Amino acid sequence: MTVERYFKTALPLTLAGIAFAGYMTGVKLFSGACAFNESCPTLWGLPSCAYGLVIFILMFLVTLVALKRKKIDLRPIKQNLFLSGLGILFSGYFAVPEIITLVSGRGPGYMLGLPTCAYGLVFYIVIFIVTLVAVMKNRR
Repeated sequence: MTVERYFKTALPLTLAGIAFAGYMTGVKLFSGACAFNESCPTLWGLPSCAYGLVIFILMFLVTLVALKRKKIDLRPIKQNLFLSGLGILFSGYFAVPEIITLVSGRGPGYMLGLPTCAYGLVFYIVIFIVTLVAVMKNRR
């Protein structure tokens, strides 16, 4: 995967993450209730999806700036690798206990089948894999 192709792939992926986390954050902040009638994990008084939104926005901005510069540089790719890894750790921290509870049969049913934190985790994993492939193919 070329550096340019990576950025053209990462841009819509990060934008999709922004749309997803933005929707979840907006519903919680403006209605006071969580989307899809789920529990809303919080950290320091804010819903976890708000932090996820910030991480997706940072990855989007890193990608957008790199695309505009049109300079072949692995630094933004490595920054996205770090940010997506951080997103995996963050969303996994909230998603794994909910998934364990769901699998044990003690948890609530989820409208989308899984807790929304798990879908955020999937977004981060996909971005991480695409980014890792780009790093591996463009080593110097």
